[in-house]
Amino acid sequence: MGKTHEPLELLPGTLDLLILKALGRGAMHGYGIAQMLKQTSDDVLQVGESSLYPALQRLLLNGWVAAEWGASENNRRARYYTLTAAGRKQLAAERADFERMIAAIQKVLQTA
Repeated sequence: MGKTHEPLELLPGTLDLLILKALGRGAMHGYGIAQMLKQTSDDVLQVGESSLYPALQRLLLNGWVAAEWGASENNRRARYYTLTAAGRKQLAAERADFERMIAAIQKVLQTA
């Protein structure tokens, strides 16, 4: 019997963290980011354009990512995003905060 994973809603504040982590692997366009998150999470994390592109714009405005136009794999014009030095610092900070939050939630769930 195969595993089925229903898509889940992202917890508030986690989309930026996931995008920054994805871009830690190298430059990607928006569709590539969404596909990487979907595939890596076994189809559980499915980020739609209506969430992804506003988040990328917010990350650009914060200086955590940079963008430039280039050609995609199928030779279409695409905007490629890269992590900046400030973005690496933000990724480390957000990851530490997220791991602290997960540890706290696990403590609460493990109490009798």
